[in-house]
Amino acid sequence: MKTLFTNAKIMTMKQGADIFTGDLVVDNDKIIYCGKKYEAAADKIIDCHSNLLMPGFKDAHTHTAMTFVRNIADDKPLDKWLNEDIFPREARLTDEAVYWFTKLGILEYLTSGITACADMYFRLDAYTEAMINSGFRTVMVDGANNFGGSAKQIEECYSKYNKISPLISYIPGFHAEYTTSLELMTDIANLVNDLKAPMYVHNSETASEVAGCIERYGKTPTELFDSLGMYNYGGGGYHCVYMSDNDYRIFKEKNLYAVTNPASNLKLASGIADIERMRKEGIHVALGTDGPSSNNALDFFREMYLMTGLQKAKTGDATATPAAYVLDSATVQGAHAMRLYDCDILEEGKQADIIMIDLNQPNMQPIHNVASSVVYSGCKTNVKMTMIAGKILYMDGKFNVGDEPETVYEKVSELLKGIV
Repeated sequence: MKTLFTNAKIMTMKQGADIFTGDLVVDNDKIIYCGKKYEAAADKIIDCHSNLLMPGFKDAHTHTAMTFVRNIADDKPLDKWLNEDIFPREARLTDEAVYWFTKLGILEYLTSGITACADMYFRLDAYTEAMINSGFRTVMVDGANNFGGSAKQIEECYSKYNKISPLISYIPGFHAEYTTSLELMTDIANLVNDLKAPMYVHNSETASEVAGCIERYGKTPTELFDSLGMYNYGGGGYHCVYMSDNDYRIFKEKNLYAVTNPASNLKLASGIADIERMRKEGIHVALGTDGPSSNNALDFFREMYLMTGLQKAKTGDATATPAAYVLDSATVQGAHAMRLYDCDILEEGKQADIIMIDLNQPNMQPIHNVASSVVYSGCKTNVKMTMIAGKILYMDGKFNVGDEPETVYEKVSELLKGIV
């Protein structure tokens, strides 16, 4: 079925490409036309009324099912937050709970224009079922640690979840150095080299994490992971706040991705990553929300604004981390970090993971610079449509994910009684 989006402002996110007014056509799950004027017939026509079409945002680090601990474990540092509030409650989770808590997160992603996420969690059968049933694109990243998981289990998941659905893929990973034994990290390093696969992990999120790793191994987390061979085939780290000069060198030489999570890092008082240094040194930077319990929202507009605003404050330079760079991190770099190379830009043959931003609202007028409008002025209420794999999952406040929002809210409330 061909759907024609006409009379749209189109921001393809191709490097060097200008925004233009034109048409975009989707056939099944792919873009088949993106240009000035489509002359052929279409099964469905959507008039965009000069609103903006652009690639969906890619949430390159999150823990979706943690919606269940949103707003009940606040105003605590990371170590107490994890050990006193998160880990004990996670031990009570069931497959059914993970399914519905994930569905709740998906609703929020869609309202924020997020079309894919890199998700580190567990009970992956329930997780992926929720994602597939909703039509949401997800890259599962393993969170193995001393409380559960092994290299063998990661290998089994790699084989299983990279075949389960076009919407689901899987990348090896583990939770963090401070929750994982050297033996397990070594086993994971050997596996990623056997698979020739990238690897992702929470990396240098807090000063105490880095200090502890240096005390245990005489190396920073990045240096330790690199010495074990974990980064021989790419990947990267989540947070990357407390990085040494040598850490930056490793990230650049190994072509790694730093996934920044500004809202979560602020709320947990973890610090501010030096994104501006990464930008100037050519290190890839993607953007993520982290989980909805440490953030507490899955809101990419807030994340984009904080990404640039914090860098301007940190450096004392109002030109730092400009809006165009932030948008690239939120879309193209996020897609590449997640190995979603066919979901990065709007172009013929790419996946139809598209959002429509309503420019006909007071906060977006007048329109002088569209990229600046999205990053500095935009908010979730400007998301008019979210399409994934050619299917409109959210439009004008209505969801198309297999369940009504009220059903999701009721199931979540019911399941919380045995957990929180």
